[in-house]
Amino acid sequence: MFALNFYSELYDDLLRGGRKSVTIRLGDKSDKYQAGMIVWVVVGPRFGRRQKLYSAIIDRVEVKPLKELSPRDIERENPEFRSEDDVIAFLSRVYGEFITPNNLCTVIYFSRVDE
Repeated sequence: MFALNFYSELYDDLLRGGRKSVTIRLGDKSDKYQAGMIVWVVVGPRFGRRQKLYSAIIDRVEVKPLKELSPRDIERENPEFRSEDDVIAFLSRVYGEFITPNNLCTVIYFSRVDE
């Protein structure tokens, strides 16, 4: 079973409320995540204890440069983000790297599966 892990303090409320249905990950993750996969959506610190919120199905996976993110991709990642600059600033903090609009990212679209 694969998981999409989110840092709880950042996304817990958005995930629980159904306001987050996309995750943007740095680099090409298309070999790991594919449309049709069932994954656990979990929250918690990296290398720490995590909590499963729900199962989800991956609807679509797209690999593209950050500069090609659509406004809908950005909003579904985080409703408070307004531009690719917001996404780049966030990814820079998470990954601890210098990131530009030309960096590749993987956009993973997912939907909750009620059990």
